[in-house]
Amino acid sequence: MSEAFITATAVALPNAPVDNESIETVLGQIGARPSRARLIVLRQNGIKSRHYAIDPASGLPTHTNASLTAEAIRALAQKSGFALDSLRCLVTGTSMPDQIMPNHGVMVHGELGNPACEVVSTAGICLSGLTALKYAWLAVKGKDAENAVATGSELSSAILRAEHFSVESAARVEALSVHPGIAFEKDFLRWMLSDGAGAFLVEPRPRVGQTNLRIDWIELSSAAHRLPVCMHAGSERNPDGTLTGWARFSPRQWAEKSVFAVKQDVKLLDRNIGEATLGNPLSALIARHRLKVEEIDWFLPHMSSYYFRSPLADVLARIGLPIPSDRWFTNLETKGNTGSASIYIMIDELRCSGRLAPGERLLCFVPESGRFSSGFMHLTVA
Repeated sequence: MSEAFITATAVALPNAPVDNESIETVLGQIGARPSRARLIVLRQNGIKSRHYAIDPASGLPTHTNASLTAEAIRALAQKSGFALDSLRCLVTGTSMPDQIMPNHGVMVHGELGNPACEVVSTAGICLSGLTALKYAWLAVKGKDAENAVATGSELSSAILRAEHFSVESAARVEALSVHPGIAFEKDFLRWMLSDGAGAFLVEPRPRVGQTNLRIDWIELSSAAHRLPVCMHAGSERNPDGTLTGWARFSPRQWAEKSVFAVKQDVKLLDRNIGEATLGNPLSALIARHRLKVEEIDWFLPHMSSYYFRSPLADVLARIGLPIPSDRWFTNLETKGNTGSASIYIMIDELRCSGRLAPGERLLCFVPESGRFSSGFMHLTVA
């Protein structure tokens, strides 16, 4: 049976790292006083630095999502010697493209300027990067494409800047609200999300002298059949759990309600993230793929916060896969939560660290709280 390998990796992280004390300066302060949620959220999430595509001096954006993604792909080509003119399949995943139409992939293709190739974009939130990689893997494995580049990218800062919340903040004050600040479900995420892009080259054969990662399998699942929406943007959540989309609001309401802001029900998240995205789907995969804890050398979980590390460890132990903490790898502390790009940025750092040995196996986990979806990927160092 044909195989497919990740033969090269690269990332693009915009501008210098931003520490915790500088976030509100870069993103901007909403209203007359600093955020009351910032210190609490940062203490729990454990992130100490992250990157934003914002010039800290002017406050102006330095990249688009498409240009940042293209930057990662160019870095991939430069590091590996891969000629972009020979690219056959480009697959991009992101939560927030620069525009509603056209799709993110063709905008990236336009930035690159390489010859005609198949271009696909996958939608979603954190899982969109892994779904892009699955398409690329299947295209190469199925011999439909002789090579593919998959990407995950986020430009969260584009909608986290204070100016996007100023109208809502003013409207709340004008209405003499008891709590005139921005709702916690929105303010919470301003201190959680950041920017970055990653790119993988997928080929049918390993490259000599490189650390190649054979993709053994990628499994995706959704719990939307039994759980309501938890994280959303471009919509408002109704009391019955349904969503009203942006097109049903007036332009004035878009601003007054910060309709396009990313929102998350943190209580719903806390109750369900462990079982819905890890315990239930992974239990089935343990049986299907005969997973054994002693045969997993590295566990790479995409976590939005270190707050979830202990609960995830408890779930792994309960379902019979108690992976020791010294086999976990994450760079959340230094790279931040970059959503769909996080798994790319983690794998790139580990692959380039020199710590991987031939034959070692990696189990990667990507949860998504939109409506509780998850993805798992098994890799073998070749």
